[in-house]
Formats: sequence, C-alpha cells, structure tokens
Amino acid sequence: MTDTATRPRTRSRMRRLLSVTCAAVLAAGGTVIASSDAWAEADRTVSSNTTGTHNGYYFSFWKDSGDASVTLRADGRYSSSWSSSTNNWVGGKGWATGSRRTVTYSGSYSPSGNSYLALYGWTRNPLIEYYVVENFGTYNPSTGATRMGSVTTDGGTYDIYRTQRVNQPSIDGTATFYQYWSVRQSNRTGGTITTANHFDAWARAGLNLGTSWAYQIMATEGYQSSGSSDITVSEGGTTTPTTGPTQAPGNCTATLSAGETFGDRFNLNVAVSNTSTWVVTLGLGSGQTLQNSWNAAVTGTSGTITARPNGNGNTFGITVMANGNWNWPTVTCQTG
Repeated sequence: MTDTATRPRTRSRMRRLLSVTCAAVLAAGGTVIASSDAWAEADRTVSSNTTGTHNGYYFSFWKDSGDASVTLRADGRYSSSWSSSTNNWVGGKGWATGSRRTVTYSGSYSPSGNSYLALYGWTRNPLIEYYVVENFGTYNPSTGATRMGSVTTDGGTYDIYRTQRVNQPSIDGTATFYQYWSVRQSNRTGGTITTANHFDAWARAGLNLGTSWAYQIMATEGYQSSGSSDITVSEGGTTTPTTGPTQAPGNCTATLSAGETFGDRFNLNVAVSNTSTWVVTLGLGSGQTLQNSWNAAVTGTSGTITARPNGNGNTFGITVMANGNWNWPTVTCQTG
C-alpha cells in the first residue's frame, strides 16, 4: 500500500460482501457433536466468501483472490493464515448485532506487511462504518483521515479519526457514509475493549453512531501481505452497583448518577451545582481504580482522586474498575 486512494477501493468490495446476510446455517464440513450439556460444532475451515454462525458466534469471511483461510474453532476462537498471493481478505468472529458491549479478546497476531486487527462494525440511521484498531502491520489504516481527538481507555490512548466514503458500496448498497476510527497508539493483541468509552468519545467529538446496529466482529485483515492470527473473542457480563451514591457535606454539591455498567467496571456521571469553580473529591473503595474520565481535569488513579473544571461545564464522568467492589465512591465538593 503506497497511497490512501488505492486502499479504500479495495476495501469497498470487501465491505459489500461482508454485509451479505447468512441464508443458511453451516455449509457442509461442520459436524455437530452432542454432549450431555451443550451442542458443540467441530472446527471448520472456510476459504471462500461466506457468513454464518459457529458455536454461538457470528462469523464473516471474504477474500478477492489467493489462499487466505479462517478456521472456526471452539466458542469465539478463530485462527487465520494468508500469503502474499492474496490481494485483500478479512475475517473474524463476533456478533450479528452490535451494541455497547464490553469485548474481551486474546491470542496471537503475526502480520508481515499491510494488515490490522480491529473490532469492526456498522450502524444504520445514519449509516456508519466503525473501527477500534488494536494492532496493525506496516500501514496505519487511519492514514489520510481527519483527526478528531483522542480517548484514554482500557490501559491505552486511542486517536480518533473520521473519513467519508462517497457513493461507495456499503451494507445498504452504494451510499455515502462516514467511517469512525479509534486507533490505539501502542499496539496490543489481547485485552478489553470497552466499546461504550469509544462510542461516547466519538459522540463528544460530534461523531454520532446510528440508532440501528448491524454486525460487530473482531476482525483480522490482510492487504497484499502475509501472516497469521489466532484470536478468541468473548463478551463481558454486567453487574449493577450494590449501593447508591453518598454525599458528604461541602460548600457546593456534587451528585452522582449511574452510567453504563460492564463486566469489570462501571461509569458514573457527576453533576456539580452552586458554583462553576469547583474541586470535587472522590474516594474510591478498596481495590478500585480510575480507568477513564471525561469533561474534567482529573488527578489520581486510586484512593482519593480530585476533579476540576476543564472548560466543559459542570458535568463530568468517570469509569471505575471495580475489582470486585461495586460500591460507589464517596464524594465531596468545595469551591476552588
């Protein structure tokens, strides 16, 4: 890949084929094995364009040439390999319907050349194509895109970008639509993707997703390259905090309210009243750590943390890693 124009044209064919709705259950070659407590499908290797379900997960595979293939394995695991004879290919496992889910993945990713590993999906109303890029080879897929800011979440910082496709193939045929990107500054192959943190950061930058979700997969892609991957993807559960907010006395008021809750963390909204120059002190509980914040200047990551205005008004938010402690922090407010 030497320029930004060639890449999207190649990807446009991939996107059209990725959107094909599965019209049958598994093709020949997948053996169903009965057990006393579940049905499990045997490993299945696909090397031609198809979508479907396997062991409870949605999958998609597409290539335009060459010998790329994906082997669908237990649960959310898949492995892939491709050679330089393949011009462009993409495949992965995930969900037929996207959401603000917490995605956990692990495995290995070994590209040689232009390739990337990303959580990838679409929405409708409006039509949006989105990526959370965790790792890539020799080419950053956001090259040439418009930078819209950044978000720090899940132990790293992601740069936020927007691109536009004009009269190009999509899941709804030829259309004009935006692409939203979060590209991790420090590549990794394994961890948690808190999708809500990306979606909320995009919204704060004016990048709003649609109201109707299409598919969402953890995808490996290669373009005029070679390599392999072995990825397992799953979804985290949800837990509700066991206690409500506590408000200690102060000379202004900071009120906590619940945000999104995930398998290992929860979001809180903080609304300050009676002053616009405030210092909010939050006392995190045992084992808890600050994982993310927005719309305030926040210092500290455990124990006592403080927040001050940063020009975004009197409402801000935090994400707390629970580590088994789902109690909300104590909160006090003083004028600054």
